[in-house]
Amino acid sequence: MQLRAEELERHLARSLAALYVVQGDEPLQSLEAADAIRAAARAKGYAEREVLAAERGFDWNQLVVSGASLSLFSSKKLIELRISGGKPGTEGAAAIVQYCSALVPDVLTIVTLPKLDRRAQDTTWFRALTHSGVLINTFQVERAQLPQWIAARLARQKQKADRETLQFLADSVEGNLLAAHQEIQKLGLLFPPGELAFDPVCGAVLNVARYDAFKLNEAMLSGDKARLARMLDGLKNEGEAPPKILWVLSEEIRAVAKVQAGMAVGEDLQQLYRNNRVWGGVRQQLVAEAARRLKSAALGQALRHAARIDRTVKGLARGDVWDELLQLCLRFAR
Repeated sequence: MQLRAEELERHLARSLAALYVVQGDEPLQSLEAADAIRAAARAKGYAEREVLAAERGFDWNQLVVSGASLSLFSSKKLIELRISGGKPGTEGAAAIVQYCSALVPDVLTIVTLPKLDRRAQDTTWFRALTHSGVLINTFQVERAQLPQWIAARLARQKQKADRETLQFLADSVEGNLLAAHQEIQKLGLLFPPGELAFDPVCGAVLNVARYDAFKLNEAMLSGDKARLARMLDGLKNEGEAPPKILWVLSEEIRAVAKVQAGMAVGEDLQQLYRNNRVWGGVRQQLVAEAARRLKSAALGQALRHAARIDRTVKGLARGDVWDELLQLCLRFAR
């Protein structure tokens, strides 16, 4: 059984499974999902709690032993298995399969994992987890959905805002849901229930954006000039290394060029995505749109521009690296 993070509360109100797997790369939603399961477990009498961190040197026998032993002071037990690296190894994989094959009554287990790739999700141990329990995916909220996500959070505290205010909040906390959560809570403390006006919100909210170089390609392909300038300025102020940004942008341009070449000869689009490691529905759509919109000569010029920036980064050519990076991105503006 699979659930989205927003579906978990409704599920827990109806039933409590013996095993939950929380998988994803969004810290806030992962924390909230685990907290919700713990709260539901406490309400059902799971008074004892044991946390197992599967790090290097971890004895996997502990998992089996912990699941089989209950405290003299509690008849129900909660076990949390945290696999921060996402790879339990051969011994761990075998222990997980064994554990899932004989879940103990009155023992509830939460397994937390980072976002796994397709190969990891196809392993025997992960299939054993998902077959025996409930999988909760906690993936990043796409930028286009961020205002809606903020609106839903405000509604929980009986507040609402117009589109302009929601967009401002989304821009202010870009890439950082933990910060968004804190800002929304702050608005709940500062203002009464009801409609939030733009000016008071603007004065109350700090710029807590955490800019991500790996999201810059999305802004580039979508042609959002204001967002491009804001993100590059934020990355510069945060001390991000220009070579990393240039690598991200260059790889994206190459991906668009390869997808475009494949489309020209009638290759299957999904296979092109897989071959060129273009993952995620939003990114796939943006890459396909860019491949249809841009001429192959323009993509070649963009790659040559990236090569010139590389020489500038290395001190072999004159120029402002950050301005050149912005100009490279703007080549893709609609």
